[in-house]
Amino acid sequence: MDEEAELHAALELAVRDAAGAWRFVEMFAERYATPLLEKDGYGDAELRSAEAALGFGFPEALLTAYRRIGRRFDLTRSQDVLLSPDRVYLDYSGEVLVFRVENQNVVQWGIPLSAIAEPDPPVLLRLESGWRPYLDRVSLACVEMVLSEWMLAGDDGPVDNRELDDEAVVTLEQRFRRLPMPDYVLWADPDGKPMRWFSGLGAILREDAGHWLWVRADNAEAVTAVRRALPGDWLMVDD
Repeated sequence: MDEEAELHAALELAVRDAAGAWRFVEMFAERYATPLLEKDGYGDAELRSAEAALGFGFPEALLTAYRRIGRRFDLTRSQDVLLSPDRVYLDYSGEVLVFRVENQNVVQWGIPLSAIAEPDPPVLLRLESGWRPYLDRVSLACVEMVLSEWMLAGDDGPVDNRELDDEAVVTLEQRFRRLPMPDYVLWADPDGKPMRWFSGLGAILREDAGHWLWVRADNAEAVTAVRRALPGDWLMVDD
């Protein structure tokens, strides 16, 4: 199985259940970043202390995230922030447990307390208008987090980004393969088109609701190939 096919197959399993999600995170870290190590997670004593301060336990999926990748800043804090266990908090309503925040705290990601006893509960996104559905499971939200934080952690590597127009979106859909992540909301345009992921030409691409495109790859040649397939005003091309 080639690299792109492996990525698609692993993500298909990640979308199905928590076990697939954690296998994907492990595979993705090993292949695209660096392998996960024991020191990359929080220990049980730290997690129990955080739960005791809250007065209730974390869902199993959130515990798993903290144990496996909680200290991996490249996969959890490059752009937005997975809060450390001792900083997780209840929102002003007392009805949602906030575990991740946008880098300027404009929006937050949280788990409804009504589902806190579920092993892998749904995740909500808080906008100015209030909380709204984001993704169906904490484990899947962690897959999205790892993908996005990795994508935005690559400023010093083979990366680029550009604004999109309708013609470029059509070309993107024709030339690249959609990754099997479900549609989810872009917080900056909550009523617009969904976020989507693609792969091809040795690169991974994130389309932000038809507005913006990010690309990252292992090598500069792959990014150059993406630029040629999607000609336009790429921001990191030297004049």
